[in-house]
Amino acid sequence: MTYHIGDIIEGTVTGIQPYGAFIALDEETQGLIHISECQHGYVKDIHQILHIGQQIKVQILDIDEFTHKISLSRRTLVESPTTTERYRRKYYWTSRDEHTGFKPIAERLPIWVATALEELVNE
Repeated sequence: MTYHIGDIIEGTVTGIQPYGAFIALDEETQGLIHISECQHGYVKDIHQILHIGQQIKVQILDIDEFTHKISLSRRTLVESPTTTERYRRKYYWTSRDEHTGFKPIAERLPIWVATALEELVNE
């Protein structure tokens, strides 16, 4: 069978390693789901998500034209979970209500220059 990038196929989990799972697409073709493509978010243990012999739907992400290795994903087939309000809030690491612009830098520049010149003289 000929596979193309973007195809959605059902396969069987044939092997699990710490870095991902091997999926048999047919009798002759096998692909790999990297652990990061198993689901959204952090995956501590891939064995909690996939089991040998399990039938799963996967999407082809990439096919290496030289080695014919196939990269697969389950994550692309599942809608991203909604984030909580805590993660949706925008955090400002500066004081966004103060509109000082470059004023603090302009005020400190003479002190910085004087300190640098004093260090040069003392060398």
